[in-house]
Amino acid sequence: MSPREPRPRTVVVDGRTFERVPVRTRVLLPGDDIASAIREHAGDELRPGDTVLLSESAVAIMQGRARDWRTIHPGRLARFLSSRVIRTSWGTGLRSPYAMQYAIELTGTWRILAAGTAHVAGRLLGRKGWFYLVAGLNARMMDAEHTMGVAEFHECCIPAPADPAGTVRAVKVALGGAVDVAIADINDIAPAWVVASTLPKDRARLLARSFDDNPLGQTDEKTPLGIWREVAPA
Repeated sequence: MSPREPRPRTVVVDGRTFERVPVRTRVLLPGDDIASAIREHAGDELRPGDTVLLSESAVAIMQGRARDWRTIHPGRLARFLSSRVIRTSWGTGLRSPYAMQYAIELTGTWRILAAGTAHVAGRLLGRKGWFYLVAGLNARMMDAEHTMGVAEFHECCIPAPADPAGTVRAVKVALGGAVDVAIADINDIAPAWVVASTLPKDRARLLARSFDDNPLGQTDEKTPLGIWREVAPA
């Protein structure tokens, strides 16, 4: 992917103005403590009432869940299912047999088979997305090998973070409780999606809409953290 123009620092949602502050970091690695990484790179910028936004891939990487595709050995089921994933313009995902195999290992064979059955039933009824609804986050959020913009993880399949809701709660406590924490899936194609946060639901929706234009970037900007704050209420 080629670099793109930076997004405006502020955005207006429902008549309210929010500031989005991309936070550049070193390459975050497996075993890094999430709260420590936030303090290291965003500590000087944080104010009480802010929300720290974390890329879902960065959290999964720090949790040690990124896996080199060369260590994954797709079985018959993974090859069969991946060959039937519809080709789209927004990424490889489970069309990779390696990503599909990793999803099967994390999710369980029987749940994946149930998801496949749900997919067939959904298509008969004219509905989409039932496979991912049943299979869960590790299938829905799986990034295939050779799709990560950070070179150190270009060879990796990266699933969803483990226990997103528990993770954001623990990180908020570790940061002293003065700021909220959110994990989000943000890209240049689909609307932003808050996977988990310590915010009330209505405010989490505002956060997601504030990041629909992906101000954190999509390539090698190395800005897996962001700060979100309201600067002018309606």
